[in-house]
Amino acid sequence: MKDLTVTGNLVEAVLWLGFALTCAALACRAAGRRRRLGLILAVAFLVFSASDVIESQTGAWWRPWWLLVLKASCIAVFLYGAWEYRRIGRAS
Repeated sequence: MKDLTVTGNLVEAVLWLGFALTCAALACRAAGRRRRLGLILAVAFLVFSASDVIESQTGAWWRPWWLLVLKASCIAVFLYGAWEYRRIGRAS
């Protein structure tokens, strides 16, 4: 079962890396607030991807304690990104 968990986390890491690259590419084509938001989300997805690689080594998303804090921080940035994207859309 451990091999499946490790593989699953590494697959997730690649998925989040794909999101990071997509956000970065879209940010490069955007301007103003959309560009800033895209870059923020790209970094957050990149960090989240790295956290899954770390999780594949530790075996748990809550150990060590700072991994939990890191993941929670990324999720907070994702929620901010959704809220800000919606706000930007209404302003346009």
